[in-house]
Order: sequence, then structure tokens, then C-alpha cells
Amino acid sequence: MKKENTDFYTANNDFSGERIVKETREFVQHQGNCAIRIWRNDLTAPFDTHWHTDLEIIMPEENCYDAVVEGEPFHILPGEVLIIPTGALHSLKAPETGVRFIFLFDITAIASIDGFSEVAALLDSPLHITRETFPHIYSDVRQALTQMRTVYFDKSPFYELTIFSLLMNLFVVLGKNQLSTLSAFPDVHPFKQQEYIRKFNSVMAYINEHYAEDYRLEDAAASTGFSKYHFARLFKEYTGYTFFGYLSYRRLKAAEQLLEQPNLSITEIAMRSGFPSISTFNRVFRQQKHCSPTEYRTKNNKLNPLRQRKS
Repeated sequence: MKKENTDFYTANNDFSGERIVKETREFVQHQGNCAIRIWRNDLTAPFDTHWHTDLEIIMPEENCYDAVVEGEPFHILPGEVLIIPTGALHSLKAPETGVRFIFLFDITAIASIDGFSEVAALLDSPLHITRETFPHIYSDVRQALTQMRTVYFDKSPFYELTIFSLLMNLFVVLGKNQLSTLSAFPDVHPFKQQEYIRKFNSVMAYINEHYAEDYRLEDAAASTGFSKYHFARLFKEYTGYTFFGYLSYRRLKAAEQLLEQPNLSITEIAMRSGFPSISTFNRVFRQQKHCSPTEYRTKNNKLNPLRQRKS
């Protein structure tokens, strides 16, 4: 097998040997400016509940692996894959013996690419990929991850670019599979379903690009040709979000990134993120994050030793 001839250690020899975890947040230590870290993991010690901003993918090779993601348990067998969303609280438990590969990706740079919104909602929940749950794409997912692993540990030319191209193709595969198995709009004729899907994907893409603008439910409904009330029902049916809920979700994602910039005031961040007022920004942020934007920024700056090293 390939792994017998592969050096699984040199690629990560920059690692200090200790994870950086403050409270429950883990700060993933990427190598230089690289946005990828892949581990061959044979540790038996558990990983207590934590979260990080990286997308995590687990692929056991020998023996099983157990995870609890946002309270939901997953028993992952060899050959299966678990995708853990960014920001999700999770814990991991290994058997007494075994090997698995852990993939960590900072997907910030590609989250704004046109079309990513179509798989963003899918990646908001953990995905346990097996032959039974994803029969049409299981082999493609496994092959993509195996290729990423090989390129990473061999440090092939343009390895980071190659891995991200494979990752983006993986997202395309997941997105197309979602569309092909989608049960949205069950009361609509199959011919019309595809038209509805295109319309609502277009709305989501527009929100991702223009979230900072004054975009109202009436505007979105008009762009699809539906009445406001019909649009609101269909949007919730398709995305799982209310229209305002998805718009707020996208604005909060932008605000979180802007809060990383200490030179920006809270008011400026609220305006850049598309919130109509500072009071609305504070209210929505507190509802979702259980703290104010100022508290979030202060706490994040204090906890992030990687940022302190760079300053």
C-alpha cells in the first residue's frame, strides 16, 4: 500500500508538539501561510469538547473512531468519512489501537466564491459519508481525500493549490449530490423543481455578494417572480432559514471577520456588514453569539496566541 512508503512525519515537523486550546476554542497551527494541515493520527487519548474555525474531515483507516458533534454521536468505521462544520463544538474518542487521517482546512478564502452558497447550508451540519448514506458519491469523496493526503505528505509541487482544487471539486460533488437527491418543493412538478432551485440559489448567491446592501424580502421575492408570502415559505422550505435569518447569518459571518481588524470601530463593522443600526447589530450578535461584538473582539484577541505572536 502507498502508506508503507510515505513519510507521514516530515510534512508536519514544524508542529510545536502542543495544541493551543483556550477555554474550548482550539487555534489550529497552520504551517506558515498554508491553510491546510493533514495528520496521520494514531493517538489513543481523547480530545475533549472543543471548536475551531477550520473545516475538519476525519477518515479512519484502521479501526473505528467516535465523535460527538453538537451533541450528536457518530461512530465512524474504516473507509467512512465525517465532515465537521466550522465552529461546531465536538469531542473525539479513539479505540485502544487504530489509525485515522485528520484534515483541517481554513476555507475563509473560498467561502465567498460564487456558487459556494449552494453547499454552505449543507456544510452547516456534520456529514457522515458512508456507502449507504452517499452511495452515488462515496467513491469520489474517498478518492479526493486520498489524493489530498498523498499530495500533502509527498509535498508535491504546488501542493497547496492542488489540494484546494481537490477540495473545491469535493464541494461541487457534494452540491450536485444534494441537488440530485433534494426533496425540496415536493408539491411542485419535477420540471419546475429545477427552475425553483436555480431561482433560490441565485438569491443566496446575491445575498452572499450584496449582504451589506439594503436587500429586502420584497426585493428577493420580486427577483424570483413569487409573491412575498409565497417566496418566504419556499425559501424556508429550501434553505431551512427564514429570509431574514439567512441574511443575518451571512452578515454575522462578515462581522466576525471584520472584528479581527482592531482598527475598525464597532459602528463601522456594523455598517460594513449590512446591519441598519448599531442597536440591531448588537441585538442580533448577542442573540447568536451570546455576547456583544465588543466582548467577542476582546475575548478573541486575548485568547488568540497566534495573533499575539504576529503582533
